[in-house]
This record gives sequence, C-alpha cells and structure tokens, in this order.
Amino acid sequence: MWSRPLGQHAISDEQLNLESETGATEEGVPLAFNRPPVERLEPWVGRSIVAVAHAPADITLHGLLCNDASYLRSAVDVDWSVETADGMLAIRDETFLCGQHSKAMPLGYCGGIKVAGLMLRPGALHTLFGLEEAGMVDRIRGIAAAGIPDEEVTGLYSPDIAPQQWLERIEDWLSTRIAVIDPPPPDPLSQAFELQAFADPNKSIHEFAEAHDISVRTLERMTKRDFGLKPKQVMRRARILDLAAQLCGVADEQEEDILLRFFDDAHLIREFRAFFGMTPGVFKRNRSGLLTLSLEIRQARRLEMLEKIEPGAVRPWMRRAFHPAPEG
Repeated sequence: MWSRPLGQHAISDEQLNLESETGATEEGVPLAFNRPPVERLEPWVGRSIVAVAHAPADITLHGLLCNDASYLRSAVDVDWSVETADGMLAIRDETFLCGQHSKAMPLGYCGGIKVAGLMLRPGALHTLFGLEEAGMVDRIRGIAAAGIPDEEVTGLYSPDIAPQQWLERIEDWLSTRIAVIDPPPPDPLSQAFELQAFADPNKSIHEFAEAHDISVRTLERMTKRDFGLKPKQVMRRARILDLAAQLCGVADEQEEDILLRFFDDAHLIREFRAFFGMTPGVFKRNRSGLLTLSLEIRQARRLEMLEKIEPGAVRPWMRRAFHPAPEG
C-alpha cells in the first residue's frame, strides 16, 4: 500500500497528455500494448496487457475504470486511489486481483500509468486463485488473498526492462503456477455466453438457453458463478461498454447498430447513467483517458473473437499497427 499522499494538483486525465511508451490515440490518449496471451495460457486468459505512460509526480489525474472481466494486475511506481464496493482503496507497488464491474469505479492516480497484467476468462478467477466471482464484483484484493506472496509477482518488474518484457515475465509466472496447480479450464458455456454478449447483447436469455439445451435457471447459476452477475446484467453491461467505446473513439465505426440496441433515448440515458453516473453527452465531453485505454483493450479482443480482425492487424480506430518502443 502507498504511504504518501496523492499530488496536490488534481485534474481530469483528459486534460493532460501523458507521455506513453505503449501507444496512444491520434489525440494523444495513452493506450496499452495488448495482445492475445501466449498459447499455454489461452484456456484461462483472454488478453495480456501492459501500459506505461509518464506524468508529473505532483499531479493527481482522475478517471474511471469499468471492466467486463476479472484481472490480475501489477502496478508499480504510481499511486492509485480507487473507490471500490468496500470503500476507498490505496495501491502502490502491489499485485492485485480485480473482480468484474457492475458499474464504473472512480479513481485517482499520481505519477502516470505503469501497470501490467492479464485479463482472465469468466470463471478463471476462481479456478486459478480460489476467489469467487460473485464476492469480487466491484472489489479489489491483494494477491496475498490468494495465498501468493506479493513480492513473487510484483518483484517481476525491474526498471531496466521494456514493457513487453515485464508482461512476458508475468505470463511465464502464471504458466508455472498453472503447471503446478493443474486447474480445470473454465466452463465452455461461460465462454459461449461471453461471446454472445460480444456478438449480440440484445439476444434473449431464453433463446441462448434453448440454443445450448439448458434451462434459464442453469444459465443464471453459471453467470453468477463465472461473471458474478445475472445474465441480463452481463448483457446490459455489454451494450453500455460498446456504446462507451464509440464515444471514446475506440470502436469500429462500421458497427452502426450500437444505438439501435436501445428502445429509445430515454432507455439509453437511463442505462448509461446506471453504469457511469452521467449522461452520454457529459461522458463524451469529459472522457476518461484511462477508461479509453481499458475500452480499447476490450474492443480489440472483442473484434478478434468475432473474427472481424486478425490478431496483430490494424484496428479500425488506428491508422497503423502499434509496435512497442524498441529496447534501450
């Protein structure tokens, strides 16, 4: 945990261009270097991510975080303060496990962004770390809660390595852990439901259950176990995050049906407020750079899973493929 106060000057993270080592939008908003995990992690991990961006140490940036997956994250050299379901949590130089979100988390961070980690597939938080998804919704726990000494993972970082090397060390660490504990892969049904949320979050829950020859009650038990939420909550979140990605400029503009997923403007605004505490218009005018980074990761993975782009291809919101900065 961090011991010094956040910087005295507090501003929105859209008001300051951070110096990013892992890519940025055309407007200068930092992005993460993100890609599919190494093959040996694919049953449990959906995405591998590292983001490094520098900012003055005396300035506190404010943003939002909202994920539809659980994460393993290591954060170093930066002070974070996050509003979780358990109250305000302060983090520095620590590896932690993040549950899925039912709504956006406000956070402040000082010194920029320096975080690497793995996006977990639905159910993998339990099979790999023994934590229940339902109990982790909107919560963060230090990795010690899973019986793993923090230094074992946080210590993989060193300031003399490139961001992608840091990420590879974390992947190697989890590969070794999997070889030792030999966990079962997550339920294929939960993976199919996640894919359905990516493809068409307006699909009827009853239709999905019938197509997979299960009862709605069985589907509800599965989503509570592997997502921590009810099936309709998962679908509502998918609709909102797709819309938020469009508003942040990290979505495929060819997907013109995003707004048509809502009955009318009142429905759209009501759903958006439930997740972000503001209207879409206010959200767009005050976009969170950190949330843009997070949504870009999700959208890249989503389009690859839907086979709309190839891994490593130029994404629709990018003019050219991103390559990490050379070593040295």
